[in-house]
Amino acid sequence: MLRKSALIAVSAATMSLAGWATHAQDAASAELAAATGDAVAGESQFRQCRSCHMISGPDGEVIQRGSRVGPNLHGVVGAQAGTADEDFGYSGVLAAIGAEGVIWDEENFVAYVQNPTHFVRAASGNASARSPMSFQMRAGADDMYAYLAQFTESESRSDGPQGEAD
Repeated sequence: MLRKSALIAVSAATMSLAGWATHAQDAASAELAAATGDAVAGESQFRQCRSCHMISGPDGEVIQRGSRVGPNLHGVVGAQAGTADEDFGYSGVLAAIGAEGVIWDEENFVAYVQNPTHFVRAASGNASARSPMSFQMRAGADDMYAYLAQFTESESRSDGPQGEAD
């Protein structure tokens, strides 16, 4: 019995040390696990987004074909507004709300895609601000968030927030 207890204690200590090494990954994974939508439904809804967006991994692998009118949505979940796609020229208002601390968590992402202009006006405090995204996703925004959450690398989130929905 004593040997079994000692083995359990050693295993627990080993798991605890391993936990330190994966702390940043766990923090990013918590956001992904918190997604309330249906990723499968979100994938089928992505067809609405293709006219402006694509999903392409950091290695160049095309996950979802689409246009480059809007930013690549790979890594947008958990990212700071206006920073997810390094190759995209974000609007001033999106960069500004990101600099003010807006992160694309589920609540912000859903509010943004449901009414982008209303969201940027509320987030920026500027009643005349306009979002460059004109599409409004009336239903399934939580599903889209869950779908996009699959394409967020925890390593990219360990140094701080980055990215945005548009």
